[in-house]
Amino acid sequence: MKQYNRDNMPNYIHTVLIEKPLPNDAYFAHLPAVKALAQRPLTLTAPVTFLVGENGMGKSTLIEAIAVAFGLNPEGGSRNFRFTTTSSHSELHGYIGLRKGGIPNDSYFLRAESFYNVASHIDELDRQPAAAPPIIGGYGGVSLHKQSHGESFLSLVQNRLGGQGLYIWDEPEAALSPMRLLTLLCEMKRLTDGGSQLIVATHSPILMAFPHAEIWQLTHEGMERVEYRQTEHYRVTKQFIDDPNRLIHHLLKP
Repeated sequence: MKQYNRDNMPNYIHTVLIEKPLPNDAYFAHLPAVKALAQRPLTLTAPVTFLVGENGMGKSTLIEAIAVAFGLNPEGGSRNFRFTTTSSHSELHGYIGLRKGGIPNDSYFLRAESFYNVASHIDELDRQPAAAPPIIGGYGGVSLHKQSHGESFLSLVQNRLGGQGLYIWDEPEAALSPMRLLTLLCEMKRLTDGGSQLIVATHSPILMAFPHAEIWQLTHEGMERVEYRQTEHYRVTKQFIDDPNRLIHHLLKP
């Protein structure tokens, strides 16, 4: 693997912090991830940063706010995407600040739950008369709707994300089989070798194993940086794989 040098890593976003007082009546103000951020800024000092934790911690809300504060569309896409299918994103982006380093050549917000909307928007734009080549050409040339969820996801990553970019992903594992997650690891290596920074909310212990990544674990007690084998995701998965019958028997006994 290419030698990692922290001094030469892309630093498009190096700090995320709460910049304005949070409204007490906003649901997002009471999410563990947001309360933790209010207590201490999140520093990003590696090419890949993972946000991990149980359901309900606010990982997706926080990562969405980072993407929107950077100028990306809440439902996904690049800075040029400005469609709205359902206005369901929070206003947290208006309360956080981003401390930035260099300017990326590219940026993209990819979230599993609204990927269908991104694919539909691309098809809709390509149906409109335009002097420019079809947008889908930058995604592999085949409508994302004419591929499986996992195939279309990888097609986007492999064809659209070219490097020297800031890429924010929300639970990318939702679309992918274990084998395809290994493929995604290779694509992450390609992107980081090409000067990219990735911020990823995930539950996948496969993705969390990416070398030199920083893992921030969110709990009701706060936010802490942990090593890979300290994550609950790794420990529970290993416990299950080591002896599935024992764990299943314990869980399902009368």
